[in-house]
Amino acid sequence: MSRALLSHILHRPPLLASRSGVRGGAIPSRLHALRLNCTAAEATASTDDAPAPPARKKRVVSGVQPTGMVHLGNYLGAIKNWVALQDLYETFFFIVDLHAITLPYEAPQLSKATRSTAAIYLACGIDSSKASIFVQSHVRAHIELMWLLSSSTPIGWLNKMIQFKEKSRKGNENVGVALLTYPVLMASDILLYQSDLVPVGEDQIQHLELTREISERVNNLYGGRKWKKMGGRGGSLFKVPEALIPPAGARVMSLTDGLSKMSKSAPSDLSRINLLDPKDVIVNKIKRCKTDSLPGLEFDNPERPECKNLLSVYQIITGKTKEEVVSECQDMNWGTFKATLTDALIDHLQPIQDRYEEIMADPAYLDSVLVDGAGKASEIADTTLNNVYQAMGFLRR
Repeated sequence: MSRALLSHILHRPPLLASRSGVRGGAIPSRLHALRLNCTAAEATASTDDAPAPPARKKRVVSGVQPTGMVHLGNYLGAIKNWVALQDLYETFFFIVDLHAITLPYEAPQLSKATRSTAAIYLACGIDSSKASIFVQSHVRAHIELMWLLSSSTPIGWLNKMIQFKEKSRKGNENVGVALLTYPVLMASDILLYQSDLVPVGEDQIQHLELTREISERVNNLYGGRKWKKMGGRGGSLFKVPEALIPPAGARVMSLTDGLSKMSKSAPSDLSRINLLDPKDVIVNKIKRCKTDSLPGLEFDNPERPECKNLLSVYQIITGKTKEEVVSECQDMNWGTFKATLTDALIDHLQPIQDRYEEIMADPAYLDSVLVDGAGKASEIADTTLNNVYQAMGFLRR
């Protein structure tokens, strides 16, 4: 994890001045970015420099959709990092099944995929004694808060979201309203838990910036003295979350196009390594993945994106440094390197696959993990939701 421990980015002018142009790369300057290689001491929150009781751990939330198969990009870019985060932070990792219906899907497969994704979390090393693991739809507050936030979210903010523009072009008039409004649900997912930090990749930065702006808007509209006059404690209704940036190289690209991110929605299954792919499938996919005809292997040649991607995957899977990988692989030909990478992938994924099979064979255990996680999540979510209802003037029972 080679980036600096903590990078504070200077503030830019308020609200949407730059959102429509964000496509990844630099973090928008309104976001404070925290790198993943922080220590346990840096993962706690303290309000001042005076002696105080032990500060609580900062809170982190994240999730993965139960659509398609969880692949190497999901694992290296998110789930593998969560394993380290659960020792440093108070963590909530959920399966975002409500997000999975924004595009056409197979209803009979949704519950199966949700259970499978939860089992993969556990098989990859997420520990239910350290992290709360639950299904998004099992905590009803997610939907209720989304509706409340929607009343304060300008439609113009949502129209500028890049993913809506890109996906709506493909579906034309058949695109559902949920594709436009799901960023508000994402904001609800984060703000319900008074989250301090949110792990984000380059393609999610715009959504987190929107979440921050929604939280600030609702705080201004209903928080502070206005909330106190409604019988509340006053102050902010929501904590404004910051970005938690994954380590360099954790963005895994397609096996068929080194310039495109590995994706569940890509038409060809040859473009990705799924976590549950059997050995012979992994062998075939790596053997057929796109490479080039140049001699030697190198990380930093922009004309060789596939080379950089495959070397980066090998580096992360093996836990070696970039320098160690260069020393080992720079003089290899593609045939030799592909065999080396294939062996490393199989060795790394086999224990995950074995553990997954054990978990899926014990449905009572998996159910208990999800019920317990939803219970812990609901305690926090319901408090936040009730505060918002109160501040917005609803008559409560």
